[in-house]
Amino acid sequence: MPSNPANSDLLLDALQHEVAVFARRAEQTRLGGVGQARNSMDRAAYLLLNRLDLEGPMGVKALAAGMGIDSSTVTRQVAPLVDTGLVKRTSHPEDGRAVVLALSPRGLSRLEEVRASRRELMARVTEGWSPEERESFTTLLTRFNLSLSELMGAVAEAGPAS
Repeated sequence: MPSNPANSDLLLDALQHEVAVFARRAEQTRLGGVGQARNSMDRAAYLLLNRLDLEGPMGVKALAAGMGIDSSTVTRQVAPLVDTGLVKRTSHPEDGRAVVLALSPRGLSRLEEVRASRRELMARVTEGWSPEERESFTTLLTRFNLSLSELMGAVAEAGPAS
């Protein structure tokens, strides 16, 4: 059965609207979690610390590439994390001249606090959902984010339109 272009447009309109509402609500709450750790870590810091925890120590360029942002942005975002002791700069084990960023023990502890708070928020938001619904939503949101990232990467590679 062929799809109706009008229904397809309506569905895409509804999708873009819900994504816009989600983005606004995420920014309003910063999806920071609940309890004492609520809103206590900005999105950039959380994403940087999380990546260093999951992937281990790495240089600024590797961190930037993995996050899809430029090195100068990572350098700017990492500076306060180093200043507060959440991230440490160390020498690369194979090339002592190169600098590697690593999550400090204090950074890991702080990240775990924030993760627990955010986990509690997600539990509350999805309290009436079945485990299958949570899994399905996570799978689809991950797929959506990957598709968006790939599209934005392709657009960046293509350069500005003339």
